[in-house]
Amino acid sequence: MRIRPVGAHALLLDLTPPPTPSPGDATAPGGNADGGTVAGLVEAWRAELWRRRAQGDLVATEIVPAATTVLLDGVPDPGSTATRIARWTPTLRPEPTPGAAYPTPPRRSWSCGCDKESHNKTKSRPQLHDRRRESAADLAVELAEDLAAARSSAGGGAGDGDAVGASSGGGGLVEVPVSFDGEDLPRVAELWRVDVPAVVHQLRETEFRVAFCGFAPGFGYLTGLPAELAVPRLATPRPRVPAGAVGLAGPYAGIYPSASPGGWLLVGRTGLTLFDVTADPPALLTPGTRVRLVPA
Repeated sequence: MRIRPVGAHALLLDLTPPPTPSPGDATAPGGNADGGTVAGLVEAWRAELWRRRAQGDLVATEIVPAATTVLLDGVPDPGSTATRIARWTPTLRPEPTPGAAYPTPPRRSWSCGCDKESHNKTKSRPQLHDRRRESAADLAVELAEDLAAARSSAGGGAGDGDAVGASSGGGGLVEVPVSFDGEDLPRVAELWRVDVPAVVHQLRETEFRVAFCGFAPGFGYLTGLPAELAVPRLATPRPRVPAGAVGLAGPYAGIYPSASPGGWLLVGRTGLTLFDVTADPPALLTPGTRVRLVPA
């Protein structure tokens, strides 16, 4: 693997394999001892970088996999970041056998097998996952579910530290002042079969918890709403959602730390800064943090 700077704040992980050695030659330096394909390496590094970013070990605005490369954009210090990445080792998933099912267990069944009743309930719920995946935030909903399930099945903790007030850390409480005037509030009320004030009341009374972070630095996936209140994303994502927008998608609530495309249903907005690269830590919300949405 080669790590190259791209501009002032980006890195490119080049996973192009070295030339195939001739018979009798020694193994080429940098060859893949596990025999994985380039596509497998790209996916392994994509997953590793997502995991590292969620844990706070990596700061990058975008992680973009391609055929033989992974691009990291929005990297404050490319030099030191490249040094850290060079020490990391991703986990390669086994390649599926042609004609056989992929060996990785499906979502929500990482360690407990298949529960028929839960499976039937899941099938009966509205189709929440648009496989077109028009925006990074929408793809991240699915990835976050998978990775959060993996963390839970592995017995991983939600985070360390005691955060108080506006400080971040696992287990601490952050109160987010919100103006509940999102343009999708009527749609959420319709889906929940209540009126708009009831939606606002539910959001204000729920104590959320950051289950996982991803999509963008500072973006936490907030759990706490009852499963029956899960909502679908927009069929066509908005080209731009402003920073501070509070949205719902699937079983999650989330707050956009910066402007970006997105298909979440918008229920409000906050002026709170969720990510500041100069702060320590830079992210206000980290896994395990408790969150309350309070009136602005």
